[in-house]
Amino acid sequence: MALSEQYLTDELHPIDIVENIAQFNDWDFDRVTDDQIAMAVEGQWRTYSVTLAWSHPDETLRLICTFEMEPSADRMHVLHEGLNAVNDQCWAGCFSYWEEQRLMVYKYGLMLAGGNIASAEQIDTMITAAVLSAERYYPAFQLMAWTDRSAKDALQIAMAEAYGRA
Repeated sequence: MALSEQYLTDELHPIDIVENIAQFNDWDFDRVTDDQIAMAVEGQWRTYSVTLAWSHPDETLRLICTFEMEPSADRMHVLHEGLNAVNDQCWAGCFSYWEEQRLMVYKYGLMLAGGNIASAEQIDTMITAAVLSAERYYPAFQLMAWTDRSAKDALQIAMAEAYGRA
């Protein structure tokens, strides 16, 4: 059954859809407000904090996927260089480092202007893409933050996208 088959009306709030996806996947979640939900999504490297929020004024479903990262001050220039290189490879979403919170952040916004409604498949794809991007670049970010490798060298470890099935 497709994720969207359970919905009989087009008037569902996007965060209601996210809540159903979280329940379907058995993720821990907290409905922070009517317009925001926070979830814990288990990855291979770590558990990621994923938050989605609906913005009424600009009709955008915003996603952030975060994980803690505490690079030393002398490695910040390498991390920033690496972030630029990573973002050149990301066509949907981008990474940034929130230094004050000590968080690596993947951000994406799905614009639904004109009263459009996101499908469960679109939202599930957003969440999956965020976690897969974090998983792909996590080892490289760690090398940038904790070794003497250059950003270019560290990115060589980023897992390439796989096609097909084993």
